[in-house]
Amino acid sequence: MAQWVTVWRAAQLVGVPRGVLQQRVRSGEIELADGLVSTEALIKLYPQTQLESSGMFERVVQIRDEAFGRRVRERLLPSQEVLAQRLFRQSQELADVQRHLQRYHALVVALREQLRHLNAEAGGHEPRLLALQRQLNDGLARALATEPVDVLDVMDDMLKVVSAQVTLRPSGHQFSVEGRETLLQAGMRAGLKLNYGCGNGTCGMCKVRVTAGDVARTMATDYPLSENEKSQGYVLACAHTAASSELTLETLEATGPGDIPQQQIVTTVRAIRALAPDTLLLHLQTPRSHRLRFLAGQWVTLGLAEGEDVHAQHSIASCPCDDRNLQFFIPRSAGDPLATRLFSGQIKPGDAVTVWGPGGDFVLIEDPHPLVFAACDTGFAPVKSLIEHALSLDAAPSISLFWLATRPDGHFMANQCRAWSEALDPFEYTLSTHDDAATGASQMAAAIRADLFDIDCAFYIAGPQAFVQTLRAELAAAGVPASQLHLEVIE
Repeated sequence: MAQWVTVWRAAQLVGVPRGVLQQRVRSGEIELADGLVSTEALIKLYPQTQLESSGMFERVVQIRDEAFGRRVRERLLPSQEVLAQRLFRQSQELADVQRHLQRYHALVVALREQLRHLNAEAGGHEPRLLALQRQLNDGLARALATEPVDVLDVMDDMLKVVSAQVTLRPSGHQFSVEGRETLLQAGMRAGLKLNYGCGNGTCGMCKVRVTAGDVARTMATDYPLSENEKSQGYVLACAHTAASSELTLETLEATGPGDIPQQQIVTTVRAIRALAPDTLLLHLQTPRSHRLRFLAGQWVTLGLAEGEDVHAQHSIASCPCDDRNLQFFIPRSAGDPLATRLFSGQIKPGDAVTVWGPGGDFVLIEDPHPLVFAACDTGFAPVKSLIEHALSLDAAPSISLFWLATRPDGHFMANQCRAWSEALDPFEYTLSTHDDAATGASQMAAAIRADLFDIDCAFYIAGPQAFVQTLRAELAAAGVPASQLHLEVIE
């Protein structure tokens, strides 16, 4: 008998991105009933051979092969307490189902016996009673017959133990909690714009209200919450995880850059690495108690902490899902005093760098269109952050990247693009070179029109002014509405 699961759970069951299933829903290949997908429909679209090679089965095999070693337990499985709670909840559900089945079976048997008596009283030849009796006997026989176990049913039961599905209200966003993640960590990994501050249970900004399901503590700290708030079901997302397989939370999410507060954080230089002769990777780490809250695609001002007038604006190249570890692509530039210090070796790992921000509105807009990213040189920094954010959301039907280099070392992370392309079906990329940004942008516009099936996409363009203005004009001339063009000028 077919089960009904959410699109999010269905994507997990068959091992495909959620955006792929959503696209099939829009095309009519999959029908929804009250927002749910039939496992019967999933089986038709995804044969057993594909299911058995899905990520979930790979996870089970890995756990089995490593004999539940410590590292596997910590990475893949919740704590013993949470596992016990989820198993207990499933046992309760199973017991309820068994009780109902027993009652239904007793009811059917009683009805069959009553039909037999009625037919006997009618002389044993009443056609309608005989037909109804045969129908009841046949139905009962089919219900009691042993049938092959549905692979999707087994996978769904297993998923409910090793991971939990969380739904946020009123947005309707969903994400999964895996391993020993907190609710906040899982939500950030999924690319959601949750409200939070410290991340360690002291500020209270990440409070959410549990409206369905159970949670379990991951740390004892919850004193920012009043007793009245606790009685209403409020918990700290950074200090709790999902204890039931399904959980509904009530919370407000950031809708845009205006919802992100300005922050000043003294960070530590963790690493400085050459990506190319004229491009450095700067890795900064925030204190555990003071993480940077930002949206993918935004920039910050970096300055030396000793108070010198050495500062510059740079786009964050990393995903908000890891808010402690901030990455920046720093190009060699005589007009950037911070870059000059970095390339001369005056800034070293362990030094302090102050971060002010974030700023900018070059952020991902929730949109059902395919996503197209266009970057020139270090304009790849905010684009990389946006791509990682889009991948974490797992909602875009497809993602395309066009990256122009105006110097020989301009494609300093081509290996990253190749890795995305090999690992992700909906991702493709094109690398191009030209020493003039405007001319390269014109050639890129022609390549975009040639490569894409249609121009009905959301475009995110980052790079020097000549590149951004030229590409914007070319795409607008091709019929792309201004509302689908998102621009970031980086000089």
